[in-house]
Amino acid sequence: MANRKEWNHVPDKLPIEVAPVWRWPLNLVEIFRWYVGSWLPVSINLCLVALAYAAYHWASPTLAEGASPGWWIAEIWLRNLMLTVVLAQGLHLVFHRYQLQTTEKKYDPRPYPRKGRAFDFDDQLADNIFWTLASGVTIWSGYEALLWWAIANGHAPTITWSSDPVWFVAIFLLIPIWQSFYFYWIHRLLHTRLFYPVHALHHRNVDVGPWSGLSMHPVEHALYFGSVLIHFIVPVHPVHVICHLMFYGLYAITTHTGFEGLWIAGRKRVDLGTFHHQIHHRYFEVNYGTLEVPWDKWFGTFHDGTAAAKERMKKRLAERRRA
Repeated sequence: MANRKEWNHVPDKLPIEVAPVWRWPLNLVEIFRWYVGSWLPVSINLCLVALAYAAYHWASPTLAEGASPGWWIAEIWLRNLMLTVVLAQGLHLVFHRYQLQTTEKKYDPRPYPRKGRAFDFDDQLADNIFWTLASGVTIWSGYEALLWWAIANGHAPTITWSSDPVWFVAIFLLIPIWQSFYFYWIHRLLHTRLFYPVHALHHRNVDVGPWSGLSMHPVEHALYFGSVLIHFIVPVHPVHVICHLMFYGLYAITTHTGFEGLWIAGRKRVDLGTFHHQIHHRYFEVNYGTLEVPWDKWFGTFHDGTAAAKERMKKRLAERRRA
C-alpha cells in the first residue's frame, strides 16, 4: 500500500513566522500590515466585535437584571448555543458535508468526520457536538453570567465609552494578545502528566473540523474560558466580556475548520483554520501557543511547517525519551 502523503495542502508562504513585532530587525511597515491585516478589511476579529455588540444590545440582560440570578442566565446560554450551532454546523456543511469548496485547501488528507471506538458514540462528529454543547457552551455561559453578576454588584471594575474611550477601544485590540499569552501556559499545563488525561479528549481529533474546536473535557473548558477572570482586575464594559468569551468560543470553531480559508471567485476572502495549530494536532508536542506571543520559539517547541522543523522536532523528542 502506498504511503499516504503527510499533508493534502500547505500554505504557500512557509516557513510560518511569528508576529513581526518579535522579529529582528524590526520592520515597522510589516508590523503595521500584520496588525491592521488581522482586523481589516474583513476579519474574524472584527466580526466578533460586531457580533458582541449585537448580542449586548439584543440578547443580553440589563445590569439591573444581572444583579441577581434569574432566567437571564438561561437566555445567555441559549444565545451562545444558537451562535455555536449556526457557526459550527454552517462551516461543517460548507467544508465537510457538501464540500462546496472541494478539498483542495484542506490541510489533512484524511476525511472528517471519522467513525471509531476512540470517540464517544463511536462517531467523531457526534462526540465533538456533544462535548461542545453540553460542556463548552455551558461553561462559557456560566463564566459570562458570573461576570454579569459581578459587574452589576460592583465586584468587578467597569468602564464606559464616555469615561475612557481610548481604553474602551484598546481592550478589544488586547484580547487576542492576552489570549496568546494565556493560552500557551494553560496549554502547556494540559500537556503535563497530571492533566493530559483530560486534554486527551480534545486530541482525539488528529484531523479536525469546526465542531472539534470546542470539543474538550469540562476541566479543560473551565481552564480555557477562565481567561475571562482577568476582568475581576482589568476594568471593562459588559460588551468586552461578551467579546472576550466569543473570541475563545467562536474563534476556536473557525480556527479548527481544517481548511486554510474561505475562497470566493479564486481569492481567499477570510482566513480560517491555522496551519500552525493543525501541526499541533498532528504532532502534539509542538506549537502549544499562537503566533502573537512566540513562547514556542523561546522554549524550543516551534514548528514552522518546514521539513527542517520536523527533523528538529524528531531530534528533540528522541533526546527527551533518552533522558
